[in-house]
Amino acid sequence: MTRAVRFHQHGGPEVLRIETVDVAPPVRGEVQIRVRALGLNRAEALLRRGTYIETATFPSGLGLEAAGIVEAVGMDVAGLVPGDTVSIVPPLSMVLWPAYAELATFPAELVVKHPPELGFEMAAAVWMQYLTAYGALVDIAGLLRGDVVVITAASSSVGLAAIQIANRIGAIPIAMTRTSAKRRALRDAGAAHVVASDEEDIRARLDEIAGSSGVRVVLDAVGGSTFEPLTAAMSPGGTLIEYGGLSPDPTPFPLFNVLSKSLTLRGYLVHEIIRDPARLAKAKAFIIEGLSDGTLKPIIARTFKFEDIVEAHRFLESNNQFGKIVVTI
Repeated sequence: MTRAVRFHQHGGPEVLRIETVDVAPPVRGEVQIRVRALGLNRAEALLRRGTYIETATFPSGLGLEAAGIVEAVGMDVAGLVPGDTVSIVPPLSMVLWPAYAELATFPAELVVKHPPELGFEMAAAVWMQYLTAYGALVDIAGLLRGDVVVITAASSSVGLAAIQIANRIGAIPIAMTRTSAKRRALRDAGAAHVVASDEEDIRARLDEIAGSSGVRVVLDAVGGSTFEPLTAAMSPGGTLIEYGGLSPDPTPFPLFNVLSKSLTLRGYLVHEIIRDPARLAKAKAFIIEGLSDGTLKPIIARTFKFEDIVEAHRFLESNNQFGKIVVTI
């Protein structure tokens, strides 16, 4: 038996319940961990509300990131033994492999021995944000030293990870956020420049920063009306990678910017990295090296107890966080 967070209907944070459920031992190729910390993601709120790319089967578990200690291993699992300290690469299905539990089971290939200097809270905040940012900036866009990259929703965990990855490569990260309230925090987090989209002329400000070379890469989680000024400020042959849709407004296609500059606009989900063993291996090596040398360091916005999961989800949906929300068990 284990305590797990489940929900029996779609809705707000109040539908989440902590229940005692049966837990099976790991089967062939699986690893069961005793969870010590969880990393929260917006995808979990979307699943709970019924607006995610995956469909819940009630009663449904949820959760994509965890860190803890290996409790048991199934047959044909090599390199992991009970007692190992590990963290979890997000599974392709959180309905099949939910993380919000005291005991959770995952495919062995998603279980990582992270650098020992990371505690459980930091380790639970690693994989979704850095894999998402790495896949977009490095694997797809081929970000290079000196490239100018705009990162929207920059105070999110993925946005902050993207800033760190850009700095590690030697690119120039421009953080875009709605207001000036987080300007100082974003500069302290490594942004070379900060643009407040609700307060400044986006096109003019980006032209001022990037100069004649323009913005080569945009990592966007927002969509909406900012598409036009973002693409207008991009360099010929530039790449815009869309990984979210936070704006409630329609997203007009910037036809003439795309045509005149031969831009690439590309949709992206981190799943394409996770399901490709070769690409995932390169991503893991880059991230672990960055964690070890200190160029990558998760920023935790706030920590909650497992028993306060409803409050943690309320904070997740408040959009007031700067960095990752973590829940400890």
